[in-house]
Amino acid sequence: MGGTIVVNAERSQTITKSKLLLVEGPDDHSFFDALLRHLNRQDIEVRSYNGKDNLRPFLKGLPAFPEFVNVMLLGITRDADDYADRTFQSICDSLSNANLPVPDAPLVLASGQPQVTVMIIPPGENKGMLEDLCLSVLQDDPAMPCVNQYFDCVENQMGNLPRNMAKAKVHAFLASRERPDLRLGEAALRGYLPWDSSAFEPVRQFISHL
Repeated sequence: MGGTIVVNAERSQTITKSKLLLVEGPDDHSFFDALLRHLNRQDIEVRSYNGKDNLRPFLKGLPAFPEFVNVMLLGITRDADDYADRTFQSICDSLSNANLPVPDAPLVLASGQPQVTVMIIPPGENKGMLEDLCLSVLQDDPAMPCVNQYFDCVENQMGNLPRNMAKAKVHAFLASRERPDLRLGEAALRGYLPWDSSAFEPVRQFISHL
């Protein structure tokens, strides 16, 4: 139904911090939890809005939290998918619908109460997703040549490749770790990602502005 606010476990939780980071799903939640731990940032609260289609009602429902009046800074992340510009405009439309400040561009801070900033993942790219960002920091990992050879073999033997190669390569990479059954977010929490990689610099900068 149009305008219906999706209820989830996180929606029932009290907002406890003055800086709120909204992320797309559970893997993003774990990813940013791990990054915040690495950066020793304990002043940011991470919430998942559980899918891009839920962002609009999630933002509209934020004032229902009595504590939202104490939120001074709101950050929002979302995968670029096929068109980063369209994704950013969709977020801006959702912010406007919720009577929240609208930034002029990604990674730009919109003044107001709260201040708002948006990051499209991967930062600076026209399309992609969290897995693409993570692959960019894993290129020098010793397992990656094996991952690439595996998919070369798949293509030669089967004549096709998975529809989403970023997700497929991340799954293959994770299969090379001590715990091969982890999701990306869980792997981030276990320290499988090189947080100091230069490819993560735009994300670290985004966090530094929160």
